Amino acid sequence: MYVVIMAGGSGTRFWPLSRTRTPKQLMSVFGGKSMLQRTVERVLPLAPERIMIVTNEEQAAETARQTAGYHGCPLDIVAEPVGRNTAPAIALAAAIIGHHDPEATMLVLPADHYIRNEAEFCRVAAAATEAAASGALITLGIEPTRPETGYGYIEAEPAPAAAAQPVRCFVEKPDAARAMAFLEAGNFYWNSGMFIWRVSAIRRELSRQMPELALAVNSLVFGEENWGLEALTPQINAIYPSLKSESIDYGVMERATQVKVIPASFGWSDVGSWSALPEVIEADGDGIVAIATAGVINIDSAASLVYGNGKMIALVGVDNLIVVDTPDALLVCRRERAQEVKKVVEKLQQQGLREYL
Repeated sequence: MYVVIMAGGSGTRFWPLSRTRTPKQLMSVFGGKSMLQRTVERVLPLAPERIMIVTNEEQAAETARQTAGYHGCPLDIVAEPVGRNTAPAIALAAAIIGHHDPEATMLVLPADHYIRNEAEFCRVAAAATEAAASGALITLGIEPTRPETGYGYIEAEPAPAAAAQPVRCFVEKPDAARAMAFLEAGNFYWNSGMFIWRVSAIRRELSRQMPELALAVNSLVFGEENWGLEALTPQINAIYPSLKSESIDYGVMERATQVKVIPASFGWSDVGSWSALPEVIEADGDGIVAIATAGVINIDSAASLVYGNGKMIALVGVDNLIVVDTPDALLVCRRERAQEVKKVVEKLQQQGLREYL
């Protein structure tokens, strides 16, 4: 098994802590190690042949610094010159791995997800590897615990006797009524963005459904050195700007004929915004989640999240707030509007205030 970790995102919903050079996956959101480091450590028990991290040029140096201490498994870093979503990143990784090991199996993971039960994750990943031997494209579907409107869903053909169930369709983020119907139906799962497949299978599907992308990455000329990727950098820089930005879901998975989902329950969250942290960090008795503070004084306040940047925090008569303090910026917003933090980043970009990005 080869593990591919997609680590090129910008994490705009975690501004002002998440910045261009240090996005969510490179941050210590929970204290201690970064989300990328936690992802690397999570897969080491699977004993992968290699780990490949696909990031971007701005984040490559910090990615290398954070992963320099892992010596139990060969680790490669591939830097994209421009972001082109997940399909080009996966196609590039598949072309590189396929050159060295055409019949390899790939486990593709985002770098910025939280998983509470890592032993169960490894068990499911091993089962998915076995299912992928058939040539199917396997995705992990998270068993829903609530009628969530912030996730895409996967509808499966019920197949209780099989670990992997055929996929009927992928469904966009639903409204509240549809989300409740999905929960009650019992055969809908949250789309986790985690995939397992044979390299030959995904390359075949890419050639069929995204031929221009497949042709571009298949044009790479490899040197004689074993896994020396430095010679590929000028070639990657040359082909990437012309690639279409597309997700692997839209580009391949929604049209592929042999797609299966393995239902999973291992305490997963995509930690998509500040409002998601109370799912993974225990709140106090008043519903206050405090991160990186010297302490919290609470007077008649509840259901709020505070990132204190090492400061003593005092809350007086506030509810459902998110407060994030950093050396050069302060965020205050309602918890239910946390997804709109990305609009702050858009405004900063429009006004040319790059020092805050």
